[in-house]
Amino acid sequence: MAEHPRLHAIPGGRDERTGPDAPRPAPARHTGEPLWREALGRRLRALRGEQGETLVETAGRAGVSPQYLSEVERGRKDPSSEMVAALAGALGVTLVGLTEQVVRDLHQRHRTEFASGARRNSGPTMYALAA
Repeated sequence: MAEHPRLHAIPGGRDERTGPDAPRPAPARHTGEPLWREALGRRLRALRGEQGETLVETAGRAGVSPQYLSEVERGRKDPSSEMVAALAGALGVTLVGLTEQVVRDLHQRHRTEFASGARRNSGPTMYALAA
C-alpha cells in the first residue's frame, strides 16, 4: 500500500491549542433580530404557562428531561424538528400551529419595535432597502 503524505496542521487547529487559557474565537455578534430558538422558547414557555403545567409534566410527555426543556424555553438549545414536534404534541398543539404562533409573535415584536423607532435605521430591512 502506498503511504500518504504527511498531513499538515491547519493554523489555529487543535495542534496549536495550548490548553484552557488558549484564546478562543469571538462568538458571532447578535444583530438584535430575535433568533428562531429564542422566539420558539418564549412561545413554548407561554403555552406551558397557559396550561398551568410544570417543566416536569411537559418534559415527561415529550420524552425529554426537564433541564433540556428549560434550556429550550430559554433559547439556549436549538432543538431538532423532531424535538419541536414532540414538544408541540406534549402541549396539545400541532407543529403547524406552533410555527404559526411563533411567526405571529415575531411579527408582533417587529411591529412594536418599528413603531417605537427602535430599529428604524438598521438591520436586514434597512440593508435591503439600500440595495
